[in-house]
Amino acid sequence: MAPADAPLADIHIRAPTRGNRRLDQLLEAVNGDLQVKAWWHMAGVNAQRLGLTDHSWVHIQIVTNIALRLGRLLFRRGITPAMVADHGMSERDAEVVVAAAALFHCVGMSIHRIDHENYSLFLTADKLGGLLTEIYSEPERSIVVAEAMHAVISHRSSGRPLTVEGGIVRVADALDMAKGRSRVEFEAGRLDIHSISAYAIDEVRIEAGDDKAVRVEIEMSNSAGIFQVDEGLGKKLRGTPLAEHIEVIARIEGEHEKRLVPVFRL
Repeated sequence: MAPADAPLADIHIRAPTRGNRRLDQLLEAVNGDLQVKAWWHMAGVNAQRLGLTDHSWVHIQIVTNIALRLGRLLFRRGITPAMVADHGMSERDAEVVVAAAALFHCVGMSIHRIDHENYSLFLTADKLGGLLTEIYSEPERSIVVAEAMHAVISHRSSGRPLTVEGGIVRVADALDMAKGRSRVEFEAGRLDIHSISAYAIDEVRIEAGDDKAVRVEIEMSNSAGIFQVDEGLGKKLRGTPLAEHIEVIARIEGEHEKRLVPVFRL
C-alpha cells in the first residue's frame, strides 16, 4: 500500500438514509471506491492550488447531506420530483439521484476548475452506472444515471435545471457557505468580496417553512455576507423549480460597523 492510500481509504461519506436501501447501497459502493475518493482528493488539491474554497470530500459530504435534507422537506410538502412525475418511480429513487449528483457534482475539479462541470459529466458517465449495477436493472439504471448527470451539469453558473432533483443539487452546493469553507482563502490573505463575504457567514440552518416548504436562515457577522447570499445562493436559486418553494432569510448579528441592513430576504 502506497503512503497516499491510507488517508483516501479512510474517507467515508456519511448521510442519513432513513431506511432507503438503494441509497444505502449507493453510499456503500462509493465509500468502497478508491478512484472516486482520489477524484475528491484531487479536487481539493486543485482548489488549494487556486486558493479557492474547499472542494474536497468534506464539501461533498456537506452538499450530499444538505441535498437530502432539502429533498425530504420538499417531498414532504408535496413537491413532486421528476423520478415520480416523469418515470413513475419513487421519492426514494429521487433521493438516489440527488445523492449521486451531489457525490459527483465537482469531481471534474480533479482535472481543472475551468469547465469542471463538463469534466464531472464524463467522469460520472464512466463511473456511476457501474456503481449502480447491483442496485438497479436496465432501463431504470440508465434513467437514474441520466437524471443524476442532468443535476450535475445544472449546478454550473449558467445551469438551468429542468427537474426538482437538479434544482436541489444546485441549491445545496450554494448552501455550503459557512465561513469554515472560506477560511483557507481568507487566512491566506486573499481579500476580495468573495472571500470576505463568505467569511461573514456564521451559520446556515435549513428547516421546514410555514408559507413555503423550506426556510433557510443564514446568520452573518457582517453585512458583507449579503454578497454571498445574493450573488451566490440567490443566483443558484432563481430560475430553478425550487424558487417558489424556498424562503431565504439572512440576519446580521454582532456587527461593530454601522448596521445598514439588519435582515435580508431573497
